[in-house]
Amino acid sequence: MLYGKRIAVVLPAYNAARTLEKTVAEIPADVVDTILLVDDSSKDETIEIAHRLGLQVFPHEQNYGYGRNQKTCYSEALHLDADVVVMLHPDYQYQPRLVLPMAALIASGECDVVLASRILGGKALSGGMPRYKYLANRFLTFVENLFTGAKLSEYHTGYRAFSRDVLRSLPLLMNSDDFVFDNEMLAQTIYFDYRIAEISCPTSYFPEASSINFRRSVKYGLGVLWTSLRFRLQKSGLATFRIFDKEAQGLGDYYRSANPVEAQPSRLSGSS
Repeated sequence: MLYGKRIAVVLPAYNAARTLEKTVAEIPADVVDTILLVDDSSKDETIEIAHRLGLQVFPHEQNYGYGRNQKTCYSEALHLDADVVVMLHPDYQYQPRLVLPMAALIASGECDVVLASRILGGKALSGGMPRYKYLANRFLTFVENLFTGAKLSEYHTGYRAFSRDVLRSLPLLMNSDDFVFDNEMLAQTIYFDYRIAEISCPTSYFPEASSINFRRSVKYGLGVLWTSLRFRLQKSGLATFRIFDKEAQGLGDYYRSANPVEAQPSRLSGSS
């Protein structure tokens, strides 16, 4: 716990067997109350290793996608009464020890959302980020800041922390089940004026680290641009979209009573 708040770390996993144990070993156990892993139908030993490490495991019976994985992560973390939820990829691309400062910023009441930025430290390329991804990151971030009016260093990090209130109130079930879920969720937090902080995070790219291919990257980029356009159209009163409707279905009422170790596959569904 931190400042009397329960801290949960959620790990959206797919074929993470080679890096899971190393990632979990560096999560600060003295402040984290629970570590929850959602497995998106991995083909390797991810689930077996997660059980051996004592994690709370929620398996999907098929590969639903990265966005659906996160919906299950957050829903189950809320069910376990987490006050602060840190989402960390189990591929060891991000530094797990940063869970402490990220959670502390929210638990102390200073902000509602924390992003671990690979850009702030200026070491993304030296950390192995492919140059085309770096350039795409900078371009998309520039466009998004222009459309949203925010001043973030990047929108594409996979290392984020949220307060319970944010997770309960955002219409997350309206978001995509694919990779663009991350971007839609961040656009929603800006749209609804939640307080966002960024901290610098060194990153490492290596063969075991997960990464989407070029085709999926292009699809993601187009989705980011569409999300930014929808944000600006709704803010301008020219159109309305369900992802920015706070009355639309979110996770607040989507609790499931299940034993975490023997959880039934998620039935969360999304629509962009």
